[in-house]
This record gives sequence, structure tokens and C-alpha cells, in this order.
Amino acid sequence: MGRGMGSTDLESALASGRPVITAEITPPLGADPRRALAAAEALRGRVQAFNVTDGSRAVMRMSSLALCKLLLDRGLEPVLQLSCRDRNRIGLQAELLGAQALGLRNLLCLTGDPVKAGNQPAARPVFDLESVRLLQQVRALNAGLDPLGAVLPDGPTALFAGAAADPQCRSWSGLKSRTRRKAEAGARFLQTQMVMDVEALRRFCGEIADPLALPVLAGVFLLKSAKNAIFINRVVPGAQIPQALIDRLAAAPDPKLEGIRIAAEQLRLYSTIAAGVHLMAVKAEESLVQVLELADRGSAVAADVRT
Repeated sequence: MGRGMGSTDLESALASGRPVITAEITPPLGADPRRALAAAEALRGRVQAFNVTDGSRAVMRMSSLALCKLLLDRGLEPVLQLSCRDRNRIGLQAELLGAQALGLRNLLCLTGDPVKAGNQPAARPVFDLESVRLLQQVRALNAGLDPLGAVLPDGPTALFAGAAADPQCRSWSGLKSRTRRKAEAGARFLQTQMVMDVEALRRFCGEIADPLALPVLAGVFLLKSAKNAIFINRVVPGAQIPQALIDRLAAAPDPKLEGIRIAAEQLRLYSTIAAGVHLMAVKAEESLVQVLELADRGSAVAADVRT
């Protein structure tokens, strides 16, 4: 990714019209980034960018900013997640300016998981801003304005900001309204939560995102087993893994391999509906190479059948 003021590689890829693939990288619980960096290296050349989580599930991890800089130094395109849960607006503004200075231009603006979802419930949440207002702050900095409306002395930032969305949200009107507000606040792309209902994704893209000219990266989550899927349905807000997939995993002689097959199938299908996919594999990032290889083989078989 270039350090100038031109388009980021992710921005260019989304504008190209070709399917885009990003992968989620979770920072370590400690101060050693080697495992996270190795997971990213295994995907070099296979994905367009690496989205680094920011205190996901309200659990202590290395900062997203630090791991993103380490990825950038290795020539790997990062996407900085920035959550509003743990910082007031001054802290968030400092992170945005720091990201620009470090050459980290891709950004995903998030409200953040509630503290009670994590293992330190006594921590004090901040939520001075939420995702829409954070996007508005990014837009102001990109316009060269500080939080008080004065001109930034060093010129505007050039951050490429995206937002999250859940196509399977139970309130369609609420989803439509909030997505429109994010677009108006300056979101340039959308990254979704895990999607298990293809028709919900198709409707979301066709009726909400496309009219707003927002490219969508559809979330593909790697399931490890039926037990894993049941656990996710129980503890992850909004998760709706259908019983048919749970039964498929339960009946498989190798549930891990079956989960890889399911993710590859979703990758191929979702890439025909959305601008691309975002791959998530918590504690199993090494399996994403298999997902991509299997998806590539499936695409090649489909091409052979068509010809």
C-alpha cells in the first residue's frame, strides 16, 4: 500500500469490479506477534487486505494499530479496526491521526462489543462516540478540519473508511436506516457479520447497499464443528447458523474439513452477489488457505462445466 494520498490497494480493488477477498487477523493475547504475522504471510497474494480486530469480544489483546503497522512493514495491506468502546473522542482522534502518520489508510469504524461480553466485566466502557459519529469524524479529518472546525495545520488525512453491517438483522427498516446513516457519514464500503442466509445477503445488496453505491464484503465464518456452531448461536449476538448446517457438520466424518467445504461454497457463492468476501476463522486462521484452495478448485470445475 502506498504512503501517498492516492487510493489504497483495497480501494482500488473494490473499484475494479473484480471479486475482493479480505481476511480477519486477531492480534495476540500477549506481546508476541509472530503467530498472527505467520497467519497473514500464509495468505500473501491470496487476499487483498488483512482486517485486524480491535479488542473483539471485549478481551485484552495487542492493539490493532501495532499489528497493522507490523503487517504494513512486511508489505501486507492492513485494515485498521477502530472501536469506540475503549476510547473517548480525543483518544479516537489521536488514533486516526496516528494511523495516517504510519501509512495505515484503510479503516473499519465500529461501535464495539459491550464490556459484559468479555472477561473483564468491571472495565469501564466509554462509547463517547459510536460508529456513525466516528465516520463523521473521519470525514472531517479527510476534509482537513479539526474537531472544532479549524483547518488542520498539516493538511487533510486520506483515510479510506468502512463500516459494519448485519444483513440478517431482524429489523429490516432499522438496518436500512442505519446503513444509510453510515453512508451519509462517509462510509466507503461495508463489511458484514457472518452471513448464513444467502437470500438475506442478496436482498441486502440489492435493496440497501447497491442503491447507496456501497461495495459489500460478505462475512464468511469458518465453522469447526456442530458444537462450535451451537456455541456461536448461543453467545454471539445476531448469529443465526441454520440447523441444516449444524446437522451437516454433526454428520460429517471430519467436521473440520466439512467446515472448510462450507466456507469455500459460501466464498464462491457470495462473490457472485457482493463485491467480495471477508474471511473469519477464529483460532484457525491456518485453515483459510485450504478454504481458498478449495474455492479455487470449485470455480475451475464450474468453468469447465460451462465450457
